Amino acid sequence: MIASLFRLIALRPFLSMAILGVPIIALIAIGLMAVLAVKLVVALIIPAIFVILAVWLIRRMRRTA
Repeated sequence: MIASLFRLIALRPFLSMAILGVPIIALIAIGLMAVLAVKLVVALIIPAIFVILAVWLIRRMRRTA
């Protein structure tokens, strides 16, 4: 089985690139989307949470004072 796969890769390089290249491209795309999601969380959601907490804390301290 492995020998026939190697023979396929040696004899038909473009077909083997199509067969083996699609999962590699999919993995790269999934990885890039994961990096983009992490950047989105770090750049937008976490600072927004800090701002909301700061506003809440300031309002609470003004109420009690």
